[in-house]
Amino acid sequence: MIRFIGTDETLALRSEILREGIPADYCRFEGDDDKYTFHLGYYHQDELICIGSFHKQPKEGYPGEGYQLRGMATRLDYQGMGIGNQLLNFSIVYLRGQKINYIWCNARINALRFYLGLGFEIISDQFEIAGVGPHREMYLKIQ
Repeated sequence: MIRFIGTDETLALRSEILREGIPADYCRFEGDDDKYTFHLGYYHQDELICIGSFHKQPKEGYPGEGYQLRGMATRLDYQGMGIGNQLLNFSIVYLRGQKINYIWCNARINALRFYLGLGFEIISDQFEIAGVGPHREMYLKIQ
């Protein structure tokens, strides 16, 4: 089941999957608690197994209203089962209903195939995020 969750609920998975176990309090993103930010969680038997955070953030050079996807993470024992796909598709339907034009993200190199499979396109050269690794910017027009 997918539902809207609070920032604090995202921190344990961010720490475990995205930040190699650094303390959860260090896994907060600027803008996590902004008015238009929302977080989604996928629960299996009352256990949070996948998360995504969506920050209202335009991408320079792209017209309309945009959201940046940040902190997408699925527990290792549930990866490859389509759960992240379901969560992201839920967000697309929700954002389309909010009249948002696009989603963009800084995708880890090892996640490019996942995003490409959902229709995202690569819009940048590879770059490094300090302490996290190589990324590419990706974009998905949703209306």
